[in-house]
Amino acid sequence: MEEKQFIKQLIEGKQSAFSKLVDAYQQKVFSTCISFVPNKEDAEDIAQEVFLEIFKSISKFKGDSKLSTWIYRIATNKSLEFIRKKNTKKRFAFMQTIMGTEIPLDKTSYFTEFNHPGILLENKEKSATIFKAIHTLPESQKIVFTLAKIDGKSYQEIVEITGKSLSSVESVMFRAKKSLKEKLENFYKNET
Repeated sequence: MEEKQFIKQLIEGKQSAFSKLVDAYQQKVFSTCISFVPNKEDAEDIAQEVFLEIFKSISKFKGDSKLSTWIYRIATNKSLEFIRKKNTKKRFAFMQTIMGTEIPLDKTSYFTEFNHPGILLENKEKSATIFKAIHTLPESQKIVFTLAKIDGKSYQEIVEITGKSLSSVESVMFRAKKSLKEKLENFYKNET
């Protein structure tokens, strides 16, 4: 079926079209979410939100890009929204600690998913360290690096998903690699 016809069926609210969309994109959306939020349960929740958002806003899809690009953009934005909310909760907990009204924080490791298709490291500790380092990058670097190195997107796909120019994506990627290299070198120096 041609994409325009498929989109028309989605806009018309045809259940069969939405089922086909979920079948086609469920694993891809989950992979994108878990690239940003390496916790299986949270990534699954975010993926569900992505499909709800697609269902609610498919009528606003203008067709400027491919449907898949639009879906990846939603998945990326929902993942970043989740991270921002999580960081806000951390700041709130920190402020409560300072004020003396501490809420006990869960001390278990947040990074539960180490079998992500984009991460081929055998050692789980190294995977956790790398994910933690990625999550300390500035948002634009985190997005570009995650989409390229973990999700395996081409620079052209990243341009379409983020709306940045190719030269900007290349520049951000260069800075992300440099920053990660420094962070990981410092970590391994301190470990020995």
